[in-house]
Amino acid sequence: MASEIHMPGPVCLIENIKGQLVANEEALKILSAITQPVVVVAIVGLYRTGKSYLMNKLAGKNKGFSLGSTVQSHTKGIWMWCVPHPKKPDHTLVLLDTEGLGDVEKGDNQNDSWIFALAILLSSIFVYNSMGTINQQAMDQLHYVTELTDRIRAKSSPDNKSQVEDSADFVSFFPAFVWTLRDFSLALEVNGQPISADEYLEHSLKLKPGSDKKIKNFNEPRLCIRKFFPEKKCFIFDRPAQRKYLVHLEELKEEDLNPEFKEQVAEFCSYILSHSRAKTLSGGITVNGPRLKSLVVTYVGAISSGDLPCMENAVLALAQIENSAAVQKAIAHYDQQMGQKVQLPTETLQELLDLHRASEREAVEVFMKSSFKDVDQKFQKELWAQLEAKRDDFCKQNLKASSDCCMALLQDIFGPLEEDVKQGIFSKPGGYHLFIQKKQELKNKYYQAPRKGIQAEEMLKKYFESKEDVADALLQTDQSLTEKEKEIEVERIKVESAEAANKMLQEMQKKNEQMMEQKEKSYQEHLRQLTEKMERDRAQLLAEQEKTIGLKLQEQERLLKEGFQNESQKLHKEIQDLQRRRYRQCTVLT
Repeated sequence: MASEIHMPGPVCLIENIKGQLVANEEALKILSAITQPVVVVAIVGLYRTGKSYLMNKLAGKNKGFSLGSTVQSHTKGIWMWCVPHPKKPDHTLVLLDTEGLGDVEKGDNQNDSWIFALAILLSSIFVYNSMGTINQQAMDQLHYVTELTDRIRAKSSPDNKSQVEDSADFVSFFPAFVWTLRDFSLALEVNGQPISADEYLEHSLKLKPGSDKKIKNFNEPRLCIRKFFPEKKCFIFDRPAQRKYLVHLEELKEEDLNPEFKEQVAEFCSYILSHSRAKTLSGGITVNGPRLKSLVVTYVGAISSGDLPCMENAVLALAQIENSAAVQKAIAHYDQQMGQKVQLPTETLQELLDLHRASEREAVEVFMKSSFKDVDQKFQKELWAQLEAKRDDFCKQNLKASSDCCMALLQDIFGPLEEDVKQGIFSKPGGYHLFIQKKQELKNKYYQAPRKGIQAEEMLKKYFESKEDVADALLQTDQSLTEKEKEIEVERIKVESAEAANKMLQEMQKKNEQMMEQKEKSYQEHLRQLTEKMERDRAQLLAEQEKTIGLKLQEQERLLKEGFQNESQKLHKEIQDLQRRRYRQCTVLT
């Protein structure tokens, strides 16, 4: 987190106003200022189950999130607390405490389902908090997980096939799942053998054979947790203190708390802080504060408009914002580099084009590092167009700077000669040759002057053309020259003028060739960097898909071992579909 950002306590991130979810502008402003990667831990569960206490401990505080010691739910909406990550330098820990699920005062669970879905979409670790043991009642309370296919879309296509694909894709972007069991009083053992909390969770997620409605209701939430969440962890907690003290839990001194409970809380916090990863999106995109803000705005906006939050749409919306900013960042870098390197006028056009190309290459690199999911290279094309316009503008500035420089130099060098002509110094026999000799000396002096730029020849030619009548008058009035000599001199001047015009034409053609060559090199540079980025994106995508397929293969193997052939076959179809899509995407990317 930036050093100037301090949050003494939580603020509401998503307000629940009469059943309508609204993003809070104050919280969004705080997120906008966090440039570091964010580790997002969200906790959900029934109201009055001690969620806020655990979140305060993760923040390293005793107070902060409202604990709520009565039968009413205190937290409304989703509250946010951003603190420096204690174990990950240059990372910010974003804690999201959600309103209690199942509050009878709300009347329906529609709002609860959206809170549950948003917590999953926004977090990198998702903590589900419940009381007692993992029994059927606890699973029934976790019915929200079975509703996720109706609440979240991975792809923007709304057809039924897409819904199946969405379910298959959940594992690729769902957070790690942590189940915390409060006031746990049973012995951790199965068939008389001691087991760990994680083994207890795995045992509790086992399916029952059968196909009737009761068995289906039993298996469905368990199967969803197994299929959707890539990582699962379980923690158990004893009662923190005697019941009479729980009303003032946040005020209790450490010595008044159950020692086993303190140890369990410390173990939970250590695990969460050590194993938490920065929130990432498809394509390996690391989420920082502004990106998290964009996700919040997009998801809440979709819910408010009656649509389903869509991962693909959220990433594309984020890409629009970031790619536009990436273009501006690249242009700013180009302007900075050119401002430091270019001194107008340049001696040659090629000198300017070489400086442009070097600065352009760096600008494209800046863009490539900051951009992602640039569909049809829309923003890269925009960058290319702006860089071309910048180059053309520099060329115009270079022309003007050279013209102005040469004009001032010509006035400075030839000014005394013009004054001598006015004074009649060359209006005498032999004066014409004296004038030509002096003119050649000054011409050589002009050529020797440095940094005249690319207009040196053209401006000299124009200057001499503007003074042709002076030279012609001196020639015609010089009495020392015969008519034949004057005719020869006139022809010499014509030849000289023709040679100068031809030289100008050759220079113009050379400049055009240099510009065309520059455009081709520019195109090749954009293409090269785009190809390299697409190759990196391809490798990232394939790695993500390989991981997803690997997780599903593990689950399929478990289902086979447990004897659930039908569920295994369904998962096998999902795996085949993912493999086909992977093959298609590989073909497109190559």
